[in-house]
Amino acid sequence: MTDADVPGAAGEHFPVVNTHVHFPPNFSAFRTVEDAVSAAAAEDAGAVGISNFFDQQVYARFAEQATAAGIVPLYGLEFITLDDELAAAGIRVNDPANPGRMYLCGKGISPFREKSAVAARIATEIRQGNDRRATEMVAKLATWFAECGLDTGLTASLVAADVAASAGVPVEWVSLQERHVAQAFQRALAALPVSERCAVLERAYGGPSKVDTDDPVALQGELRSRLIKVGTPGFVAEVPLGFGDAYRYVLEMDGIPTYPTLADGVSPVCPFEEPATRLASALLERGIHAAELIPIRNTSACVDAYVKAFTDAGIIVMGGTEHNTLDRIPIEVACVDGPVSDVARRAFWEATCVVAAHQHEVAAGRPGYVDSTGGRTDVPTGDLVALGAGLITRKQEQR
Repeated sequence: MTDADVPGAAGEHFPVVNTHVHFPPNFSAFRTVEDAVSAAAAEDAGAVGISNFFDQQVYARFAEQATAAGIVPLYGLEFITLDDELAAAGIRVNDPANPGRMYLCGKGISPFREKSAVAARIATEIRQGNDRRATEMVAKLATWFAECGLDTGLTASLVAADVAASAGVPVEWVSLQERHVAQAFQRALAALPVSERCAVLERAYGGPSKVDTDDPVALQGELRSRLIKVGTPGFVAEVPLGFGDAYRYVLEMDGIPTYPTLADGVSPVCPFEEPATRLASALLERGIHAAELIPIRNTSACVDAYVKAFTDAGIIVMGGTEHNTLDRIPIEVACVDGPVSDVARRAFWEATCVVAAHQHEVAAGRPGYVDSTGGRTDVPTGDLVALGAGLITRKQEQR
């Protein structure tokens, strides 16, 4: 395939692509996998990447639905990791509230093959650690609300069952997140008259609510910040995975370790990420050759600066939306102040093609973008872009 055959190579329209979407039963803007895939198909998306926390059992359903819709399914995952050295130095990475805490993604994994012993151990630790935390969190909040005048009767098992029913999946696929917990208690509060609801919240917070308690999204956010975060009655410390284990897990799953960049999604920018050129160097030192932006939280100028720094360093950079709140934003990525630039759109397209090509080639026993050690293979990036572009455009033509 020549450059002329690649969408966008001569300024043509790029297909809609998105490498980072959370699908139910992760907390999501979408009700079900089918709902998410339908939304992507309505935008004529060419490739969409699932990027769930904790459990990947829903991936087969996603693969089936996406393929049927003429969308290339990209398989990814996300971790919360901890770098002890950065934590000791008080350096904020891409979590503004927790020094040393680093979100890390894997892209182009092989989710359907049997896990190695190492991968199975790490996956079990991730799932069990999060489930223990969720169980304790719900119990603490239920007790606290009962003391404040609202006996919810909620348990982690009940919340998980509700999440599973809503998403149309087995409860075994559910590993609760803070957002699920906040939603459960918001719904319990919503059953109260407004005056009683406000009185319960004032007792629970130690002061009045500062949001419209009829706004579910706003109240869920406030419940998280005032009752679940550190120093609050429902706080339970996360059990972050060591960075080395998370990196190893991505490679054991045949994936590409990928750094999700927060950039000006927080002010000031986290020191680890500033300036963009230094971040690019730091990623390469850690064996990370791929980065991702969630442009809806960034300005266009900032996105362009990071895209340039990454691509100049030989790092592919992709774009996603997360869709990890109830807001039904488009699948097509955009910045907080408008569309992404042509330069960023091209970079996101090319990186998405690389991911599509990587998972296709590795599944066939051939080298992809990175090898089993995390190092770059000898396969030229341009060849992977061309291969991935062909996979995506051919899938679209089958619709």
